[in-house]
Amino acid sequence: MNAVWSFWSKPYLFSRKTIWCSEKQHLLSWILSLELARKFFEKTVLFTDDHGARMLVEGLRLEFDCVNTTLNGLDHHDEKWWALGKIHTYASQKEPFIHIDSDAFLWKPLPIDSNTQIFAQNPDYFTVGASYYMPEQVESLIRKLNGWLPKEWAWYRTSGLPQRAESCGIFGGSNTEFINHYAKQAFETVEHRANANLWAILNDRVERNILVEQYLLSAYIEYHKNHSDGWNRPIEVSYLFESLDDAFDPGKAEEAGYTHLVADAKKNKSLAQDIEQRVRMDHPEAYENCLRYVRQTKN
Repeated sequence: MNAVWSFWSKPYLFSRKTIWCSEKQHLLSWILSLELARKFFEKTVLFTDDHGARMLVEGLRLEFDCVNTTLNGLDHHDEKWWALGKIHTYASQKEPFIHIDSDAFLWKPLPIDSNTQIFAQNPDYFTVGASYYMPEQVESLIRKLNGWLPKEWAWYRTSGLPQRAESCGIFGGSNTEFINHYAKQAFETVEHRANANLWAILNDRVERNILVEQYLLSAYIEYHKNHSDGWNRPIEVSYLFESLDDAFDPGKAEEAGYTHLVADAKKNKSLAQDIEQRVRMDHPEAYENCLRYVRQTKN
């Protein structure tokens, strides 16, 4: 499988850089994520835009095997849709792949092979109305504004199945046809003309990105596991961890050889120091490139 990363710079420049301790820590995370993963994958690929290429490839001198700047095509999208860079990248894959977030680090190989159809970090089960996933908020506005949702979402919500999303710190697999189809429908959910007013007035406390990327993915998986239309083989999903709790368990994370800096972990100064020390010791040339680039961009 290819190891794939994505960086759409517009959301980062608008507001997402503030989720990190500093620009230096963000760049060090990129170095560590790439250098660790390249040990386990034959090919490394970056999907980004022109600014991202200048920053990560020309500035930081990260050595991806392939760099694609098709995320320039997202320029007209609202910067609040930070997940669109990832979703666009999912839709572009023609070979088996694993997308790795730049704040995710692989210390060991992932338990995947050519038979792994769909692979994600972990399932994230939740109770509707009592979690940070708020599909009911979107659906209420959809009904009021006569908007549109994919049939898979609508079916999943009324199926009686436990509701979950797929945590996508790592995500991919060999069934690229299925993944492409899901990702294109995620884009349709964002871009559908009937939903224009929906996204314009949706309260910011509803995190639309994780609904369209992670919840819709679960809906697609469960719908097509229970319906025979469109796919020649049963849909199967595998995980690195069996639950979100397991993913946050230090012992289980160490056993799996996986670290993901979710939420406030990106601002944890102790973790930032650990990452900096690791990069300085194990990748001294990349570390110096990072310091040089930070100095240049401050001038």
